[in-house]
Amino acid sequence: MDNILKMTLRIKPISRILLSHPTGNANVRTLAEALARAGLLRRFYTCIALFQNSPSYKFSKRGALKEFHRRLFSLELKSYTHTRPYRELGRMAAQKLGWQAALVHEKGVFCVDNVYRDLDSHVSKNLQDNSAIYAYEDGALESFTKAKSQAMLCLYDLPTGYWRANGEFLETERAKRPEWAHTLKCFHDSATKLARKDKEIELADAIFVASKFTKNTLELYPGALPPIYLVPYGFPEVYKNRSYEPLRDRKLKILFVGGLSQLKGLANLLEAADQLEGAIELTIVGRKVVEGCIPLEVGLAKHTWIPSLPHQEVLRLMRSQDVFVFPSLFEGYGLVITEAMSQGTPVITTKRTCGADFIEDGKNGWLVAPGDTQGIVEKLEYIIAHPESIPPIGRAASATAKELPMSIYGEKMVEAIEKIINSN
Repeated sequence: MDNILKMTLRIKPISRILLSHPTGNANVRTLAEALARAGLLRRFYTCIALFQNSPSYKFSKRGALKEFHRRLFSLELKSYTHTRPYRELGRMAAQKLGWQAALVHEKGVFCVDNVYRDLDSHVSKNLQDNSAIYAYEDGALESFTKAKSQAMLCLYDLPTGYWRANGEFLETERAKRPEWAHTLKCFHDSATKLARKDKEIELADAIFVASKFTKNTLELYPGALPPIYLVPYGFPEVYKNRSYEPLRDRKLKILFVGGLSQLKGLANLLEAADQLEGAIELTIVGRKVVEGCIPLEVGLAKHTWIPSLPHQEVLRLMRSQDVFVFPSLFEGYGLVITEAMSQGTPVITTKRTCGADFIEDGKNGWLVAPGDTQGIVEKLEYIIAHPESIPPIGRAASATAKELPMSIYGEKMVEAIEKIINSN
């Protein structure tokens, strides 16, 4: 009888994980769904969640409200999901209305920091009898502190590189390009915020990262680290019918998607575009992280700039481009890299992204050193001189994406979390 009971528990574990994330991006959704299917999810806390066929979903199809479609979740998560929308609604409205005072870093009433802290505080008051909480950087301190008093496990997700490494790697860049310095928002973080990050790590029983680069940055943490689990996010669904337009009597089409900051290496891309003027056509998708960066404004005026696009439109745009360039100087992962590869678009990126984990230079994409403008120029010049390389490298990128679908990320996460729970 005891053996039968143990087998039953392994097949249907007790729901005991509380998952918390303010916005619920693709990897968070995958994790939530995997936990739910494994019988491990107790509650999922986020700010805004829409579900198909609900009144709010139908209403959101109208005009400017289409922005809410980014918060569409699988119906299987509906019974687990609890929302805390007020701060995030305020942030979205402030962005639309240009109310910058409400978005001031760490201080604005609707800034990202306050969105994260508000949800964290709310979750800390609703821990109940869960045996573990899974939370993310900048949104875990209060809930972890309360969880420890209730003997709960604290599972921590670090989606970006550790902050001390961020400062160390980018200090030279800040001095080198003072006109771009205020776009490096990591240097705007207060001592209080940085101490909060370290306290979250101190309270964690396990840390989850998605790239080797992120894991390596934790070597600069001054204290004792808990076990670190490296689980790559995986790739979105592969686009099967990608076609490649011959490069005849036209410019090479290049795409960048991301925050408009030198953190993403945008200055290097714009410099490379200037050197290749007349041979390339650059499209930039992303919002400004700050106003008043003169070289950024000059660059945006020269090229096609789209401040924002729905996710499906971004994927469609990726399929229309010859090359995706993402020369980030410091990136915990870089979901846009995996998205471009899944669409069969060859990627040029740096070794400080997940690209270093997936890309073999010259085979299924290209790698350059971070901050290396000339390296980007050389890769693009090679492609312009050898346009026949685009289809095979694009197809090789698709093949890489097919080997590691996002669903595998969910499965691997469940395995790791079950291992941690069962060993405690």
